[in-house]
Amino acid sequence: MQNPQYAIRNPKLIVVIGMGYVGIPCAVLLADVPGHQVIGVQRRSERSGWKIDVLNKGLSPFDGQEPGLAELIARVVEKGTFQVTDDISVCKDADVILIDVQTPTDSRRVPEYLSLREVSTSVGQYMKKGALVVIESTVAPGTTQNIVQPILEETSGLEAGQDFYLAFSYERVMPGKLLEFMVDFPRVVGGIDARSTELAVELYRTIVKKEITAIDVLTAELAKTVENAYRDVNIAFANEMALVCESLGVDVYEMRELINARPDRHMHLPGAGVGGHCLPKDTWLLRFGVKEYGTRDVDTGMITLARRINDAMPDQMARLVEEALAEAGRELKESRVAVLGLAYLEDSDDVRNTPAEPLIHTLRGRGAWVVAHDPYVWGYEGQELTRDLDEALRGADCLALVTKHQMYFGLDLKRVKALMRTPVIVDGRNVFSATACREAGFVYRGIGKG
Repeated sequence: MQNPQYAIRNPKLIVVIGMGYVGIPCAVLLADVPGHQVIGVQRRSERSGWKIDVLNKGLSPFDGQEPGLAELIARVVEKGTFQVTDDISVCKDADVILIDVQTPTDSRRVPEYLSLREVSTSVGQYMKKGALVVIESTVAPGTTQNIVQPILEETSGLEAGQDFYLAFSYERVMPGKLLEFMVDFPRVVGGIDARSTELAVELYRTIVKKEITAIDVLTAELAKTVENAYRDVNIAFANEMALVCESLGVDVYEMRELINARPDRHMHLPGAGVGGHCLPKDTWLLRFGVKEYGTRDVDTGMITLARRINDAMPDQMARLVEEALAEAGRELKESRVAVLGLAYLEDSDDVRNTPAEPLIHTLRGRGAWVVAHDPYVWGYEGQELTRDLDEALRGADCLALVTKHQMYFGLDLKRVKALMRTPVIVDGRNVFSATACREAGFVYRGIGKG
């Protein structure tokens, strides 16, 4: 039986734990709703603790292009409805607690829930009766009820669905479109019971303009991982066809246009690799959830193969670099390679699981000297990085493009050639015209280019 005296009809204090690409836009959108007071919680670590001070000054911590975000942060800080702290005890007064922490997988492709477990324990120690807790982090199907709920109940002494409410609602954001995708995309909300779902839907209706679908918590968790596995499989198909086209001397991008001319076909774009926080791990989360909580074993061979194909694309980039240098009369060893783009996604500063990292690792392992350029990334541990494109290209033997930042389109090839020692271009994102590069005197290779 429900306890209506604990119901949260008009949330006043909302705590958002984890100030990242999901937590920040969600927090400031909620803080802009009349009657809401939002506190962001961020661990004060050497890697990310600086975000606390930046956000409390009303500034955005992201260097990539994020329309409207900086202005919204400034507005809610000025209004006094948003602040950030490293003190998780603020949960004791919270009506709503959103959990937005990283949920990576380890070397065995098993969920590494250290942060999720720690935060769930802390929330359980502090949360008050009647609070609504929502997991927004992507998790393996079954995690909310089998891992988070028992931790919250044990540490709080409260019963889920009776004394507090628990739900899962996944984001569909993408760097560069954080606010747009959070506000203008349909939302899926799944609670552990009807009241938890109802309260979570009420919360998201304050910021989401599109349809909100209310379902059970397991289906919501599954939908998130299946959605990303679907995209991963489609990208893998495009990548495999790119390799086929390279082998047969055909341009995969021209072939893609022929296929997509039919309105009910949509072949995805191939490229140098798949990065970001979601796609490289969500397939493994899906597979783990089935094995751990499913009633029978299921062969997940298709999604597993897709993940391996996408993981192998940086190696293909390295092979193209080596082939192109050989055609130009140079060995990869001791050649200077300028890698353009460290962010995994164009016009963003997000380097999580960037395909540039395994490419750089492979090139360096084969004796190349690698310098990286990115207009949005300030630093990357263990890698020489510059924001000066001329500096990156000067004396280079190969330009290897990984990220299609807007600034790389329309480069003056004559000027690029004059800066480089050896005129070689390897294009991982179809930014350059093969014909134009070759006419300008470059040795050219590209993913999916015959």
